[in-house]
Amino acid sequence: MKHISSLTAHAAVIAGLILSPTNLVNADESKIDIKGSDTLGAKLVPQLKNAYVKDHPSVKIDILAQGSSHAFSNLDAGTADIGMSSRKVKQQELDKFEAKGKALVEHVAAWDMIAVIVNETNPVRKLSLTQIEGIFTGTITNWSEVGGPDATISVYTRNTSSGTYKSFSKLAMSKKDYGTNCQKLEGNQPIVTEVTKNANGIGYVGYAYAKGDGFKTVKVEGVSAKVSKIAEYPLARKLYYYTVGEPSGEAAKFLEWATSSDTASNIVAEIGFIPTPVAQKAMGTLTK
Repeated sequence: MKHISSLTAHAAVIAGLILSPTNLVNADESKIDIKGSDTLGAKLVPQLKNAYVKDHPSVKIDILAQGSSHAFSNLDAGTADIGMSSRKVKQQELDKFEAKGKALVEHVAAWDMIAVIVNETNPVRKLSLTQIEGIFTGTITNWSEVGGPDATISVYTRNTSSGTYKSFSKLAMSKKDYGTNCQKLEGNQPIVTEVTKNANGIGYVGYAYAKGDGFKTVKVEGVSAKVSKIAEYPLARKLYYYTVGEPSGEAAKFLEWATSSDTASNIVAEIGFIPTPVAQKAMGTLTK
């Protein structure tokens, strides 16, 4: 885990603040509220919850997955014990916590790769980052411009509250704005559904959603979205849990289990994400 307040010298001052009891979400520490990212909250965290409460039946865990931005708004409002985010906290978000004397703590949930997907009938097998940028910013609008058929490209993205929406912009689009032709959807599965139905569709999803019928992933810069290629894949990223201050009670126990136990790591891998030790081994470093 990492104190995010250390990102700036001034913010580091508050890292040692002891939070008052009024900052705790639940007076009942047997209940854990987890809110934020759909990428984490639609599949992975519910599976972790099921395994955890099986061995801890007195613990109640509520999960609400509406997008990574909601992790920080709920943590700030005191309506979440744990925030799920598929992107790193923004400086302006951090500033809001800092202004209130709150210190955010970062916990790495897993590693992920954002897979670019197209309909299974599409002959395009690979795209460069330049081509992907062009498609999602709207400067490339026909598949014939990237080696496909003469057909208008249908572009599907996550909505603006999504951490994946922002991560993709950073990793694949040089932080440029999305094109006006993009259709914004609320989750990974809706993107899969639309691309599967539309022969001219393209979208992006977390690695856990990148396997199925009716669509396929394309290579990015010649590299496939595979665990063994994570060190080379241009759209790899970390997924996070955040807490206000060091977690306590059942929230602390759950996070410790979810980020370090063999049982949790197996669930992470089964869902389709990459446990941190596996990602580190694949990259050949323990510090990246």
